Amino acid sequence: MPTLYKTYHPFVSPYDPCPSLGPRTYSTPPNLYIGFQPPNLPQYSPREALRKGTLWKVFYDPYYSPYEKWKG
Repeated sequence: MPTLYKTYHPFVSPYDPCPSLGPRTYSTPPNLYIGFQPPNLPQYSPREALRKGTLWKVFYDPYYSPYEKWKG
């Protein structure tokens, strides 16, 4: 499975007066990597699905703040 977090290094000009911010990270949702919804995907129970926000386990993607340590 592809990673849900990607990193890139922004261009820093040698004439830029500001210090570099370093590598930047962004989140990609799991539905980008599934072209269509295959049959018989594993499902959460109805109560757990309400807590997670999705019925299917492959589409669950928790959000973590960039200032919080990633709990992956």
